[in-house]
Amino acid sequence: MSLLVSTATITTIKKPNHICSSSSPKFTDNESNNSNSLAVSSWTASISRYCKTGHLNHAAAEFTRMRVAGLQPNHITFVTLLSACADHPLHALSYGTSLHALVFKFGFHTDNVKISTAIIDMYCKCNNVNLAYLCFDNMGFKNKVTWNTMVSGLMRNGLIDKAVKVFDEMPERDVVSYTALIDGFVKKGCYEHALEWFQEMQVCGVVPDHVTVVSVISACANLGAIGFGLWLHRVVLEGDMKDNVRINNSLIDMYCRCGCTEFARQVFDIMCKRNLVSWNSIIVGFALNGKPEETLGYFYQMQKDGFKPDGVTFTGALTACSHAGLVDEGLKVFDSMIKDYRISPRIEHYGCLVDLYSRARKLEEALNVIQKMPMKPNEVVLGSVLAACRAAGDARLAEKLMRFISELDPGGDSNYVLLSNIYAAGGDFRKASNVRRRMKDKGIEKKPGVSSIEINGIVDQFVAGDKSHVKSEQVHTMLKCLSRELMIYGYLPEVNLREQYE
Repeated sequence: MSLLVSTATITTIKKPNHICSSSSPKFTDNESNNSNSLAVSSWTASISRYCKTGHLNHAAAEFTRMRVAGLQPNHITFVTLLSACADHPLHALSYGTSLHALVFKFGFHTDNVKISTAIIDMYCKCNNVNLAYLCFDNMGFKNKVTWNTMVSGLMRNGLIDKAVKVFDEMPERDVVSYTALIDGFVKKGCYEHALEWFQEMQVCGVVPDHVTVVSVISACANLGAIGFGLWLHRVVLEGDMKDNVRINNSLIDMYCRCGCTEFARQVFDIMCKRNLVSWNSIIVGFALNGKPEETLGYFYQMQKDGFKPDGVTFTGALTACSHAGLVDEGLKVFDSMIKDYRISPRIEHYGCLVDLYSRARKLEEALNVIQKMPMKPNEVVLGSVLAACRAAGDARLAEKLMRFISELDPGGDSNYVLLSNIYAAGGDFRKASNVRRRMKDKGIEKKPGVSSIEINGIVDQFVAGDKSHVKSEQVHTMLKCLSRELMIYGYLPEVNLREQYE
């Protein structure tokens, strides 16, 4: 998208009659100023309409016409255009920079905090945080919006330490300040820090809003911190946010991801108002928890209630069919998506179909779907068939699939390990050793498994093979006790064949 208007184009533009007509009557200074002010407002309103509809190139052309007409833009004009540039970061950095130069030329940068804040926001969203921070650092007066914009921009660009430093320097912090920090930590995957800062927010007496709560619930969901999530849910129920649809949707997602599907059901059942996200949350959540009957029940109920399923809904329904081995039902759902709802299947839908066949040990049908897909399969789609090959002991098909997987994800470790296990399970330890040797030659290392558990509000994380945890001895002692208990009750562990050829 080009935002520049050529010189040739500019010279052919006629000046609007209501502004520059040669037959216009003469005005006094006051009348002339008022007339100019109204004209600027008129042009700015036109520019704003283009910006709101996402037509930044038209807004830029309109701005050029305004300047050709001899009118000087005001702060509202600049804020409107700079905000539009921030909304189109992939295309608008160069144009935003030229606007910044004009702001400097007209002298707005010295005393207009709204324009300066818009410039900072634009640079942050265009991933030029150094220029944003330079503008911030050179500002005289900064209001709360400026500080919050800088914190949010630094977090968005991954400069967490710098964001915390700016946050600490803020003369006054409000709910937006804390939310910018907490939401930034969540989006960067630093969920423990997000919970710590939320607790700090509580200590400081800052009341969270629904945006803060949604971010914290997301952190709980990713950590599996069900205790913290339950406490937060109680806070929501005691306040005035209990009927907030976004919060309830987030609670459903959290409970499902923590395996507490009954709590998710309760939240869903008492909701005063539901939207498509509500239905998708309960359908996908129940599907991932291996509850196919309930998932499909919700899937058909939402349609009876007048909701039109989208691609996410069908992903949940297909996943449920896959986990339950309902091949015919899954094919029926897939056909309905295309014929009844005119939804073009995406790669995740084909992945569900491949997984459906793979779990039912129909590997040839799964391979047929992969070959007929209109897009190139990814490592997840091929990996599900590879896992089925291990269960079926089909080393021939596994070798064929690995050729595709090696091209798609040359650095991936899990599929190589899976292939070596397939060979080992079939007794071909020579090929299994070759796979491991190939991994070593390519510098591919098996990533250790990671798990976490929350006890008394504290989240502990464990890494396979790591003994650095402060209670490592107690943990391993307990694991030995559990292993003995399991063996007493007849549990037989799967023999680790890899140890025979490593």
